[in-house]
Amino acid sequence: MSENYNLASEARVSSTRRMSLIVAFLSLSAVAVVHFRSGSAPAATPPATPLVTAAAATAPTAHRYDDIIDTAVNDALAVPPAAPAWTRVVVAPGESLSNIFENQGLPPEQWMQLTKLGGDCNRLKRIKAGDHLNFRYSAGQLDELTYALDETRTLSVRRNGDRFEAATLTTTLERRSAQGSGVIRNSLFADGRRAGLPDRMILEFADIFGYDIDFAQDLQEGDRFAVVYDQLYKDGKKLRDGDILAAEFVNQGRVYRAVRYVDNDGRAGYYTPEGQALRKAFIRTPVDFARISSGFNLHRLHPILNVIRAHKGVDYAASVGTPVHATGDGRVEFMGQKTGYGNVVMIRHGSQYETVYGHLSRFQSGLSTGSKVRQGQVIAYVGMTGLATAPHLHYEFRVNGIHQNPVTVALPRAIPLNPQVLANFKLKSAPLVAQIEAISSRRVASNTR
Repeated sequence: MSENYNLASEARVSSTRRMSLIVAFLSLSAVAVVHFRSGSAPAATPPATPLVTAAAATAPTAHRYDDIIDTAVNDALAVPPAAPAWTRVVVAPGESLSNIFENQGLPPEQWMQLTKLGGDCNRLKRIKAGDHLNFRYSAGQLDELTYALDETRTLSVRRNGDRFEAATLTTTLERRSAQGSGVIRNSLFADGRRAGLPDRMILEFADIFGYDIDFAQDLQEGDRFAVVYDQLYKDGKKLRDGDILAAEFVNQGRVYRAVRYVDNDGRAGYYTPEGQALRKAFIRTPVDFARISSGFNLHRLHPILNVIRAHKGVDYAASVGTPVHATGDGRVEFMGQKTGYGNVVMIRHGSQYETVYGHLSRFQSGLSTGSKVRQGQVIAYVGMTGLATAPHLHYEFRVNGIHQNPVTVALPRAIPLNPQVLANFKLKSAPLVAQIEAISSRRVASNTR
């Protein structure tokens, strides 16, 4: 009997101690919460001495109090719920912001609020197929929206109470250097692709050296090329290839090099390592990668008239519809039909120079006699109108009214770098020149193995 009484008494004492522990714990939790809300961390306390005896721990009622303590701990240390996940929406053809909000189950007054914020939010009125919108919402209400305006700017709209606030976030793109090199076996285009260069990069390469090299007739097997260019990354993901930074072309043993330079006004151009402008007042050829089917010849036998008749230009064989580029800045002097030429464009370049483009299939829309054109601008398309036996472009180059051979005529250069910026150019271009030289040397070494 005494033994039973002692056990019961001990159980009552243990229960009392457990209840005291619970009250003390909850009090400490409340204090911790008060400290947390006031911005100060609770002071560290030494670990409490265990108050529960082994006998009390085996009592049946102990499990109920353990559960209470566990619940109190979990409540005190509860983690706030995670923010709603993002929902990515790709704009479908014909969709508008109102359609998208409706499909997402969001109230129409909210998209109206967004479009009234002004600034970059006006772009939300002009979303187009393929654009991406990112939503975060809860309880049927919009919490946040993001929309990429371009590669570096993102529109961010967030809820603030019962209204929305917008901001445009700017990201700096990462630039990484890339390179490629190869040897001419077939053509610049085919061998450039074989070297892993993108099509746009090959065309840009041809434009850079197009003032000095006619890629339709000057190329020889064994010629070499090398390119250093940048690639643009955002958040570790490649967006696209950038600009050519340095390039080299070795044509028939002669070395041509180019370095990109941006002046203080933000204008970019390509120069020799010595600072001479590669750009000339005229590009050499008006059609990309076409072959010469008939050269400049003052004693040629005409293929249709079958008489000796001077061929005062160069014929470039190309498919119907191939774009034709103006070889220099100027003004359209004539656009229409002329006997023999068929559809023809004549461009005046200042007081000395004139270029002629014949046998065209059609003219570029928006151009007419008197229009100003820029070097490289598409002005028409290859055809076979007039006296032509196959699709080709007839191109003439006149100096002071006298026909010159477009392939060999000396082309005036653009203005070189002035002495004030030459030192800065050489300082910035030296690493690029060294890099392109190293690539070229490795290519030579690999070819001689």
